[in-house]
Amino acid sequence: MIELQNVSKSFDGGKSYAVADTSFTVERGELLGLIGESGSGKTSTLRMINRLEEPSHGDIFVNGENVMQQNLQTLRRNIGYVFQGIGLFPHYTVAENVAVVPRLLGYPDERVLARTKATLAMVGLSFEEYAQRRPAQLSGGQQQRVGVARALAAEPDVMLMDEPFGALDPITRAELQEEFKRIQKELQLTVIMVTHDMTEALLMADRIAVMKHGEVLQIGSPAELLHSPAHSYVTEMVEMPRLMSDRLAQVLSGQHEIGQAYE
Repeated sequence: MIELQNVSKSFDGGKSYAVADTSFTVERGELLGLIGESGSGKTSTLRMINRLEEPSHGDIFVNGENVMQQNLQTLRRNIGYVFQGIGLFPHYTVAENVAVVPRLLGYPDERVLARTKATLAMVGLSFEEYAQRRPAQLSGGQQQRVGVARALAAEPDVMLMDEPFGALDPITRAELQEEFKRIQKELQLTVIMVTHDMTEALLMADRIAVMKHGEVLQIGSPAELLHSPAHSYVTEMVEMPRLMSDRLAQVLSGQHEIGQAYE
């Protein structure tokens, strides 16, 4: 569904590369976690897929079509995009925010209304209760749910997500992770999700691509990364979730006091 072939991105005319000769594929219905520290190239990689950035070299295909040969507006309207800043229009109601892309695509009013109701229901927001609210009247978690609903409204096959749950409190974050994973499986969405949180990637992704200095060091299932890390950096990335899991198991079993578990 998504394929990158030897993709590179330079912001300084080739003196350095934010993304260097990167190739990978994402199968239809798969959720790929793209993980790495700040400056690893993961967000630049994501943004090239819907041409918020354009590749310096290489080719990117979505559903078999080269993104550079597609109409830019059509490409972006057919790819759902969710990011941490949410980006809701503050002067629009919730319903108007969700309806933005369907209206741009020329959906008739009845279909726009049906999609707005359906996508709000998917993310756990009642149309009757929330449709006429403004973003400022919502909690951060509710705003993020509206952002996901807006990305789903035009029935995309592909969604790009950039740290979508990073700014939320732990309880809300866990709820939305579960909610989105259910939606993704139900709709067979193809998703690339950028995150710096390995635990989030391990819990949500079908496969994980670990990036550093613009290169993909390893790509594999959560089990493959945990049990067969191919690079020392990948080992470091998976070690903390493993350590936290071990410590929690000790605490729950009563073997250690909480303070001792962190010594």
